[in-house]
Amino acid sequence: MKELNGQWALITGASSGIGEVFARELAAKGSNLILTARSETKLTAIASELKKKYGIQTEVIVSDLSHSGASSALYRECQDRGHSVALLVNNAGFATHGFFEDQPLDRNHDQIMLNVMALVELTHLFLPEMLKKRKGAVINVASTAAFQPSPYMAVYGATKAFVLSFTQALWKENRNRGVQFLTLCPGSTETGFFDAVGTNDAVVGKKASPKHVVDVALKSLGTSRSYVVSGRMNYLASQVNRFVPKKVMLKAVSDIIRPTHK
Repeated sequence: MKELNGQWALITGASSGIGEVFARELAAKGSNLILTARSETKLTAIASELKKKYGIQTEVIVSDLSHSGASSALYRECQDRGHSVALLVNNAGFATHGFFEDQPLDRNHDQIMLNVMALVELTHLFLPEMLKKRKGAVINVASTAAFQPSPYMAVYGATKAFVLSFTQALWKENRNRGVQFLTLCPGSTETGFFDAVGTNDAVVGKKASPKHVVDVALKSLGTSRSYVVSGRMNYLASQVNRFVPKKVMLKAVSDIIRPTHK
């Protein structure tokens, strides 16, 4: 991670949770930060604190990446400010929970736009410059939900399966081109994620600290791994589907995260 000292890192969803911890850990390593999320107040407070504490440069760009055109606007703003991004952390995302037909279609549309399209667009926009320099890294945040279908979180699980597949493919494409790709697959984490979901029915196992999740990602960056699962039990659970029939796996997941109110 020494190569990020003095370089710019762009973190989406940086106002809280895993994204905020990425900002704090990277700032401690000397990385300059471009922080983006919807909350200007939170972003500004974090940016000011880290700039003062570590003597780094910070930029705040407020954006709702679930909106069409937001990713391109974010890229243009980075270009206009003259910042070359050496590390892209696509962390922003959210989930819905419950029976699929009960979930508003526009909410699921925004979920797909943020979890999938924004991640794809930002990767596509920032990758060419990294390739030109033959230097850079992309961390895409997926989930342990990426490894099997998730009844009652069907859209979320599908988006994270996409992120895992997409990032592993780009890991292979770019192995000898100087750009690193890593998929981070955390399990339940102590963040505001479940507040946004609106229920704790979706919690699986013991919640990890976001610092542990970020530490796992940063230690894995620069290795030969295409993905990393934070937590030994989470890793074992992610591999069960290789040995257990799909019906059995689906029943197990369904029993764990089935809504209690219906």
